Amino acid sequence: MKTTRSPTPATGSRLAALRENRWFTLVWIIPLAILVLAGVVLAARGIRSLPDVQAFLGEYPGTTTLPESAPVGFPAWLNWQHGLNAFFILFVIRSGWQIRTTKRPTMFWKRNNTGLLRTRKPSTRMSLNVWLHITFDTLWVANGVLFYILLFATGQWLRLVPVTWDIFPNALSAMLQYASLDWPVESGWVNYNAVQTISYFLVVFVAAPLALATGLRMSPAWTSRRLSRVFPIGLARAVHFPVMIFFVAFIVVHVILVFATGALRNLNHMYAARNDDGWLGFWIFAGALVLMILAWFAARPVVLRAIASLTGTVSR
Repeated sequence: MKTTRSPTPATGSRLAALRENRWFTLVWIIPLAILVLAGVVLAARGIRSLPDVQAFLGEYPGTTTLPESAPVGFPAWLNWQHGLNAFFILFVIRSGWQIRTTKRPTMFWKRNNTGLLRTRKPSTRMSLNVWLHITFDTLWVANGVLFYILLFATGQWLRLVPVTWDIFPNALSAMLQYASLDWPVESGWVNYNAVQTISYFLVVFVAAPLALATGLRMSPAWTSRRLSRVFPIGLARAVHFPVMIFFVAFIVVHVILVFATGALRNLNHMYAARNDDGWLGFWIFAGALVLMILAWFAARPVVLRAIASLTGTVSR
């Protein structure tokens, strides 16, 4: 007669630790999400089969007409801007999450109040995570300012700013096409579909300025009491975190659609300034991805401490 072995103490402790893990309670979300997505696809396909909906899709195919002065294609500077933005925003989000989840920082940075950096005010002491966040915020903002200048100087803004009310019914049409897994027929080289236009507009002209404004309010360098009454720090915190979630959600959906709707052509648009199905854009993207992964693992406390020490004093 066979007997079943009871779990060893080590196994039992591992299972108990797994159950107590806060992420374990979220496991059920995965099958639920699969069921919800399957239901959405089936519902969208059923709705698309209705005669009135087919007529609506015929009248609003998902794209709007751009002004004749709108440029065609993506210049090389836009590819560089996109690559740098991806690199900077990765560490902006990472360091921001570390600030939010680290209860007791172990290392702190303080600016050296000497030379050109000498001021009458005492230097502010901040955690190393805050220093990293502000550093990449500064790089991200500098890249963004240059992006705005080139965007309006070259007319590329016409591709991002809705210029007609037809954008909304076309966006509804495009969302229905996405939901049914029958992708909108469009060429991003010439014109974005309505959903892309609205989402890119929100990222560039709404979410990014909100992230900057609320980030400045939460910065240790903010000392104005008068402006603090107008813009309370509680309001900044209430907006800043949801904006980060929006960026994360946008990036996830953006990456999925890039690979699901013609990966090689899309990567050529984004990284090689070309409108073909060659592999150049893919290899540039792969190189950029490797660089981001290496930087991610290199950003350890010992490395960050050495870099931060170049501009200030790091202490425990």
